[in-house]
Amino acid sequence: MDEFTEYIASLDGAERDAVEHVRARALELVPDAEEGMSYGMAALRYRDSPLVSAHASAKHIGLYPFSPPAVEALAPDLAGFSTSKGTIRFTPDHPVPDDVLDRLILFRRDEIDAMRSR
Repeated sequence: MDEFTEYIASLDGAERDAVEHVRARALELVPDAEEGMSYGMAALRYRDSPLVSAHASAKHIGLYPFSPPAVEALAPDLAGFSTSKGTIRFTPDHPVPDDVLDRLILFRRDEIDAMRSR
């Protein structure tokens, strides 16, 4: 199933482009990721675990790495963004920089790999 692709197609304009950018970066970095659902959201999954999702709301786009440690590890690079335990909020006009997004995705991938190798 292509849940994330279908979700993105339901969006308009800048929100669609911003969410698609997250999906495309993640697939470039983790080509084995597959589309699916996690915590009720369309997401990319890797090795049967949620890797990343992005979901548009009325005022922002939530970026979900499904990992509070990932958000915490990159906190110094997320100054200027609203964050919570497992969410980074951004707007199409103020996106998460690609280098930070890449490190977030790779952190989560490595976290999943470490969990699966135990």
